[in-house]
Amino acid sequence: MLCADTLLQLELFQTLPIGKLEWICDRVQSIQLKAGDILSREGDRPNGFYIQVSGTINLSRKSQGVDMPIGRHEGLSFFGEIQVLSDDDVPVTLEAVCEVQLYRLSAEDFLEVLHSCREFEKLMFRTVQKRLRGLESFIQTREKMAALGTLSAGLAHELNNPAAALVRALKDLQPTMLELQRMNLIYGQRQVDEAHTAQWVEIRDRGFAAIANPLPNSLELSDREDRLLDWLEDYGVQEAWKLVEPLALGGVEPEMLSPMMEPWRDDSTELRDLGLRWLALSFDVMAMIDNGLNGAERISTLVHSMKSYSYMDRGAQQKIDIHDGIEDTLRLFSFKLKQGITVKREYAENLPQILAFGSELNQVWTNLIDNAIYELENKGTFDGSPSTITIRTCRKDKCVIVEIIDNGHGIAPEVKNRILEPFFTTKPMGKGSGLGLDVVRRIIENRHQGSLAIESGSGKTCFIVFLPIQEA
Repeated sequence: MLCADTLLQLELFQTLPIGKLEWICDRVQSIQLKAGDILSREGDRPNGFYIQVSGTINLSRKSQGVDMPIGRHEGLSFFGEIQVLSDDDVPVTLEAVCEVQLYRLSAEDFLEVLHSCREFEKLMFRTVQKRLRGLESFIQTREKMAALGTLSAGLAHELNNPAAALVRALKDLQPTMLELQRMNLIYGQRQVDEAHTAQWVEIRDRGFAAIANPLPNSLELSDREDRLLDWLEDYGVQEAWKLVEPLALGGVEPEMLSPMMEPWRDDSTELRDLGLRWLALSFDVMAMIDNGLNGAERISTLVHSMKSYSYMDRGAQQKIDIHDGIEDTLRLFSFKLKQGITVKREYAENLPQILAFGSELNQVWTNLIDNAIYELENKGTFDGSPSTITIRTCRKDKCVIVEIIDNGHGIAPEVKNRILEPFFTTKPMGKGSGLGLDVVRRIIENRHQGSLAIESGSGKTCFIVFLPIQEA
């Protein structure tokens, strides 16, 4: 049986007279749990206030279809007051780790005790406030990690392509450079005309410039390849098709080759077509270096975007450019946007910087853009038009306004009234925690003293973020 001496070990109950403590001991219901027993499951209705005397209870929540541990209750302690006071469903599953002894006080009896003693009531509400702050901090951290997890999967995919291109370029570059050195040695062993050699070098240098600035017209490039193939085969080059693409990319035309190859036409050694192969290999090397540089620059851009997204190495609050944060987020979402979704930017010129928590605002853009992408991917557009996300910014009075609009089916009226509730979601298991928009609202309203508005109808969903322009 629970006794007053046990209750007095908890600071909360030291504010109650001995008569009230004995009244509690008479009203509680004893509960014994064995290892693995479930006291209550996530989503159950509140069932009273609990005093845990001994043992350990694990707390867990469903995330991506998996039970994730988020904390534990150790005896001697108490819990359940938040659900009794708010009448909310139990947000976690409580499972005994070992043998647990606890006592349950009904919600009605708990409220009677709470209102019977002012000191007990004040201490209880301080405890509730402390626990809610801890829960809010945990939720915000979890949501940020979930957002980073969503982006990291796509980031890995995006990094893989340029990294693979860079590896291929470096692998192919080594044997090609060795072959070019061999060609130079063979060519240097012959008595060659310096002016003629200078012409080859000039064609090569012009080709390098052409590869660095490729033709936008693919049809013109294809016609050039056909002309080169005919000339090379007529000249008698073995496997002429291997030389066609690099020569065409380098801007080489058949009429350029005829005078260059004339001195070698009757040569019986490999010098007969060595110049052609040297030129093609030189252009191949240039293309490899160009592709490798593009891959390295792409990797650098993605890493910079991720660093900027998380605002590493900076203070928590600083002057930021809203457009930079949105662009960093879009770059990290590019793997999803490639699947037939167009982003239309309508950015205001000379939008002022604002004092803000950059990484938290990026979490806002991540949630809102990810929701728009999800709706367009899974439901399509209202009228069958191409999927489009419009991002619009402007300044009005002392606020920066950001609108994120998709041309999907809109939000159903019965959903719109609940969309900002914690734990409410329309996504299937594993596709969302239901906390995203609640955290978005908290970041905007509580952290930045702004506001969030939602406009929705057939063919349009618009989230409007108002952020005040403050002095540093």
